[in-house]
Amino acid sequence: MDNILISAALSFLITFFAIPVIIQVAKNKKLFDEPDERKVHKAVIPTLGGLGIFAGFIVATLMGVPMGITSELQYIAAASIVIFFLGMKDDILVLSASKKFIGQLIAAGILIKFAGVQITSMHGFLGIYEIPHYASIALSFFTIIVITNSFNLIDGVDGLAGSLGLLTTFLFGAYFYYIGHIEYAVIAFALSGSLVSFLIYNFSPAKIFMGDTGSLLLGLINSILVIKFINLSGSPAVALPLSAAPAIGIAILMIPLFDTLRVFGLRIVDGRSPFSPDRTHVHHFLLDIGFSHRRITLLCVALNSIFIGIAVGLRNLGTTSVIGILLVTGLLFIGIIYYLRQKNKPVSVNDLVENEVRKSHKILSFTPETVEAD
Repeated sequence: MDNILISAALSFLITFFAIPVIIQVAKNKKLFDEPDERKVHKAVIPTLGGLGIFAGFIVATLMGVPMGITSELQYIAAASIVIFFLGMKDDILVLSASKKFIGQLIAAGILIKFAGVQITSMHGFLGIYEIPHYASIALSFFTIIVITNSFNLIDGVDGLAGSLGLLTTFLFGAYFYYIGHIEYAVIAFALSGSLVSFLIYNFSPAKIFMGDTGSLLLGLINSILVIKFINLSGSPAVALPLSAAPAIGIAILMIPLFDTLRVFGLRIVDGRSPFSPDRTHVHHFLLDIGFSHRRITLLCVALNSIFIGIAVGLRNLGTTSVIGILLVTGLLFIGIIYYLRQKNKPVSVNDLVENEVRKSHKILSFTPETVEAD
């Protein structure tokens, strides 16, 4: 317990004191996130908040994990450093989607090959339990890449990615602590501590953004935690075994994961790259409805908590049934949000012009009659 408290407190303090310095340096060097037609902020905001998150997380993790417990830590740190520099370069110079993808593959490869971050069982999903080695590797690559990008893509309004990340890391950390896996609990709570500090500066109205430096790191660590959670919680040997472990893992990451898979699917169907930017994310829909940044963040955290409650409460139904229920519920929620968005959709410029033309036609048709009457 002491290791966990020390790592959480240390990461909080490092990030808390690092962020103001980063904000000042970003202002001096003009390292801003510029507003455009796709982004929701109207003013220039410093980026590189992820630098403070990474500093707090990596120092606290290296100091908090007891020596000799696991040899995986050095490889988790190595993968985190790869993602950190990948995000840093993208925030400063902008990387192509292909180069970012290659960097993510390298980080995922390190985790799968050396850190044992690999899905080995489907836990009864569609009647499948143990899976072949190469299928396991492919599924693990897919899972790590998707989750890593999910937090990057959900990071669209003030406080959203950080708040969801705080929820997920806290839950994973609490579970790992309960079953006695202190090393993973330290990793989770070290990131939680950094996120609490970051949210002080990022919760609406934001003074700084985490950028790709922070969001990619947040996604990578969550991918590690959820795979370890699925592997450990599905084992009857742990202190608290859980039925339908993959479904509960999906539920914990439901909002970023579901939104990312939905958007990726829509882009592929539309013939575009899944990494091409647009305004089809759930937070964009909620903004169009008229929600503030703060309300969007609180709503998404509440919805994610509901999904977790559903998965935990119905876990005895089995992995396939619970995942099916989560998907149906997710589609229901997105359907309601989409309906409200269409109902409250702002009038386009073309519609305004068309209305003005109609009005002008009415005036013109009325004017001659008035003149003749006079």
